[in-house]
Amino acid sequence: MSKTDFGKVAVLMGGRSAEREISLISGQAILAALLRQGVDAVGIDTAHSLLSQLTETRFDRIFIALHGRGGEDGTIQGLLEHLGLPYTGSGVLGSALGMDKQRCKLLWHGLQLPTPEFEMLHSDSDFTAIAKRLGLPLMVKPVLEGSSVGVSKVQTVDEFKAAYTQAASCQSPVMAERFIEGTEYTAAVLGQTPLPLIRLETPRTFYDYEAKYSDDAATLYHCPCGLPPEQEQALQQLVLQAFHAVGARAWGRVDLMCDRQGQPWLLEINTVPGMTSHSLVPMAAKQAGLSFDELVLQVLSTVTQ
Repeated sequence: MSKTDFGKVAVLMGGRSAEREISLISGQAILAALLRQGVDAVGIDTAHSLLSQLTETRFDRIFIALHGRGGEDGTIQGLLEHLGLPYTGSGVLGSALGMDKQRCKLLWHGLQLPTPEFEMLHSDSDFTAIAKRLGLPLMVKPVLEGSSVGVSKVQTVDEFKAAYTQAASCQSPVMAERFIEGTEYTAAVLGQTPLPLIRLETPRTFYDYEAKYSDDAATLYHCPCGLPPEQEQALQQLVLQAFHAVGARAWGRVDLMCDRQGQPWLLEINTVPGMTSHSLVPMAAKQAGLSFDELVLQVLSTVTQ
């Protein structure tokens, strides 16, 4: 497809979620890549007068660079469909299920795809009993956040209540998930193709927000991931199953762990992955022979018509 065939493109970024700052960085990187390649593109911060900005100018395609609630949960996708504007990434259902960790994991579990056991938490939960059932350590997560916002690793029962309070402060349902001791991987999907896996390594207690965006010196990314080809291919096929199960499409990323016995466990899916200098999809694309600019164009070419 010729770059001129894209027409006028709006890159949606920012918004009002807890991931606003990361979204702005992703959006600006995407916008710069499009402009470098001669695409007629403009950036829109969706936190300000979004509807008027989308309707006052005739756009032919929308590149969604919004992370978190309001951009990755199906709401902006529904608005764009109502306006008849083609957009990148997953549709309403795939976005909503991907953002909701509880329902995503229920779906995976129902399809017998491996994902760690979990329980929903409330202010009056019996934290001691839950810790006994799931085992320690465990992870406490806001169900509707990404980028590890509000996530804690709980080592003792005494830490459980504070971890719940921190996660609940995100104005989201909260879950506790069995912690998997092992190696963390992430697998990007572009179209129908899984990209090379990335193995993540951090000295922190887990791959948290700081490890993702701030800890340049200590966080290591291994791509190639070091697995034998047949094992990597098996994990890629599992990732494709998990990706398609929730109705995701076009592009995204699935995070998973392999425990000490080599058993994979699906953690979560990202339907609008980051596109910053620290982001994983561009890293995997580079290993597959795609530059950042080429990756951006490929994503833009897979819009929902």
